[in-house]
Amino acid sequence: MKQEERLTTFPIEFRDVGIDFEGQTALDSISFQLAPGEMLCVTGSSQSGKSVLLRLAIGFLQPDRGEVFVKGQRLNELSENDLLALRSELMGIVFQENALFTGQTVFENAAYRLTEHNWSEEKINSAVREVLTFVGLQDDLHKQAEELSGGMKRRLEFARALIGWPSIMLFDEPTSGLDPINARQVLDLIVQARDLHHISSIFVSKSMHEIPYLATRQARLDQDGSIRLDVVEEIQGIKVMVLENGRIAFCGSVREFLQSELPAVRNLLHPVAHQSVDHFECNDPWKKERGQQNDDLL
Repeated sequence: MKQEERLTTFPIEFRDVGIDFEGQTALDSISFQLAPGEMLCVTGSSQSGKSVLLRLAIGFLQPDRGEVFVKGQRLNELSENDLLALRSELMGIVFQENALFTGQTVFENAAYRLTEHNWSEEKINSAVREVLTFVGLQDDLHKQAEELSGGMKRRLEFARALIGWPSIMLFDEPTSGLDPINARQVLDLIVQARDLHHISSIFVSKSMHEIPYLATRQARLDQDGSIRLDVVEEIQGIKVMVLENGRIAFCGSVREFLQSELPAVRNLLHPVAHQSVDHFECNDPWKKERGQQNDDLL
């Protein structure tokens, strides 16, 4: 690679990336650039490669083919310590799984990353109060994380990822398991982080209604400092990528996505049952112990 090519730095860039698991291709020939302040919505059916793409972007996985760059740094050239430093300095991630420390308070959960990096007590206190106010948990500083409702826990996950205001955010189905009201609150926080803090982001979702919602909401600051969410026709800087069988089947604007006649897109927007089912079994909805499902590992 020429030196001048390395000088063109995007927050995230994939160059012909591929990865296999046990001889099966999970992703193949994936190339894209995430521009500063841009949001890339990644969708597709289960096992299409969405979560694998996120794990490659943050360096949890290394590609078998191609290159992944974060701010011009080639991830597979970095040591584990350098990777940890890069994630801590530049990136935040919200997974669909709960990763809170249940034995700690809201404040301690939000402060965790800053404490690891030896910030002063004064700076930690200021940063934590700022981010908890942003997510609406400023009055819950001393509650234990396990006391929070499901929606509050997800907002605390969001706060912990946003602490220090990283320039890159990765969202892996962040509204999964939430009721409609809490899911909308999380989406509104994502819009606010994107528009007010100019965060570059990759947003993974299987919920088709979330993509146009993110594209038609714009956060602004009023003169009194309060945050307002306006409904707009479609903001710039949002792209949609559809993965199918580990490859990019579509990449374009939200408008192009909604109007596309490609089968991979139409099957997501207008799913059709191809066969009738005469008999099926359903788990007892009142049974307390139910197996955890995770059908989107790939």
